[in-house]
Amino acid sequence: MDLCYIDESGTPELPGTTSHYVLAGLAIPIWHWKDCEREINAIKRNHGLDDKELHTAWILRRYLEQSKIADFESLTFFQRRQASEQFRRGELLRLQKSPLRSAYKQTKKAFAHTDAYVHLTHSERQIFIREIATCIAGWGFARLFGECIDKLNFAPADPQMTVDEQALEQVVSRFERYMRAIGNSFGRPQHALLIHDNNDTVARKHTALMKKFHREGTLWTDVKHIVETPLFVNSELTSMVQIADLCGYALRRYFENQENELFDLIFQRADKRDNRIVGVRHFTAPGCQCKICLSRVRVGLTDAQIPPTN
Repeated sequence: MDLCYIDESGTPELPGTTSHYVLAGLAIPIWHWKDCEREINAIKRNHGLDDKELHTAWILRRYLEQSKIADFESLTFFQRRQASEQFRRGELLRLQKSPLRSAYKQTKKAFAHTDAYVHLTHSERQIFIREIATCIAGWGFARLFGECIDKLNFAPADPQMTVDEQALEQVVSRFERYMRAIGNSFGRPQHALLIHDNNDTVARKHTALMKKFHREGTLWTDVKHIVETPLFVNSELTSMVQIADLCGYALRRYFENQENELFDLIFQRADKRDNRIVGVRHFTAPGCQCKICLSRVRVGLTDAQIPPTN
């Protein structure tokens, strides 16, 4: 049995606040689950992040106070946290007394999301995320699936389909085809479960969609190897959903900011068939020269002509 951990990056709304919406899934055989957790937790422990949630976007932000605290890099982890918390309390008090109420709320939210990481400098946080991505790249048993939608060029075959609905259908289709191939190689059916970061709105929508896929199939395939509807869990409680968050972030930042380092590590785990990437697709205008589109091209066919689940 395989477990496929799923998370999204970017906003599905049109136009939303991001140019791309990414749904990423990282699948691992269930017997590797404890080993993966152990490796991730060991890296967290080395950076003073035991039992802390890995949220890549918040980790990699620059924290204003770190440039304002004297000799921040030379301080111990404990001293850095003390100094950061003192600065943040003062900043919130200042904003609370100002007429800019929205700035206070946004800053308070940012401080809450980054509190776990304030003892690490920006470069140390970059190193931490790179170590996690390198670890994932070394998991030869893992497979990456993803639908990366350029919302500026979103024109689905079904005009009623939304961005996030297409993304889920594509990821489910490719994962289902992968499980079918694995079953054929073992000579017996293999089964899998989707595990998704919990969000009440997404949970209701994706549960309904999966029920439809089980009943009617997707546009590309019947669903016979993925059991039940997605299991929705709090990402704070499982490192593997946090890993899916990193994968989605790496894919989206490659498109929106041309950031290659994390992408190149994560992309090593993309599902391949006949030396061509089939697990990850960039849904965009024809002629795209990104690494994903180029890796999907087969002689005699353009990317747009290649069925996304083949």
